[in-house]
Amino acid sequence: MIIKKAIRGGIPVVFPNFGPWELGPQHGFARISRWTLTQAPTKDSQGDVSAVFSLEDNEDTRKMWNHKFKITYTLVLRECEFEMNFSVANTGSDDFDFTCLLHTYIQVPDVTKTTVSGLKGLQYSDKLRDGNIFTEDRELVSLAENYDRMYIATPDEHIITGVAGGKSIILKKTNFPETVVWNPWEEKAKAMSDFGDEQYPNMLCVEAGYVAKRYALSPGGKFEARQTMVVSA
Repeated sequence: MIIKKAIRGGIPVVFPNFGPWELGPQHGFARISRWTLTQAPTKDSQGDVSAVFSLEDNEDTRKMWNHKFKITYTLVLRECEFEMNFSVANTGSDDFDFTCLLHTYIQVPDVTKTTVSGLKGLQYSDKLRDGNIFTEDRELVSLAENYDRMYIATPDEHIITGVAGGKSIILKKTNFPETVVWNPWEEKAKAMSDFGDEQYPNMLCVEAGYVAKRYALSPGGKFEARQTMVVSA
């Protein structure tokens, strides 16, 4: 089942395409599909709670992208961290390729006072400047305008300061080589029908993904990646 609009918040799953897509909706169909809960939330002896969701090809997805696949999304919630395990299996007989990303929205009291570490010296593609490539020269990245940059070959850890509650978030990732930093700012926010005009100062997207190039998956193959968000004082 495909719904018309993605949820503007949380951590939408982008698959099988990041950005505009000639075969279907922007950012693909995963974030607007109804997933199956394959393991209900379960608490273990340590108090950790896990749940498993899955998405498989169906009539609606094959109309856009005629490939057989299964995504398994395993979530683990601990006292101070949230772990997201993402895997894609090729269950068909043909090769396919894709891009994927976790479109993480982070609530912040003042986005101009929020910083993201681990990006200095890295190349980035600036969507607002025709996708041209530049090099980041700041130790801590902050923003005060419309911002849409894909940082390439990023480290496996970023520290995001100034989030809700005066905390920081340590974002750890595995096999997600790119990091997208996004905020639409005032003018673009007003042009978005599903985004409040005054919401942009209180959010920042820091998105781990495999998006600079497409990942090729052979029949029987599996792609696996992970993101963990740790709340720190």
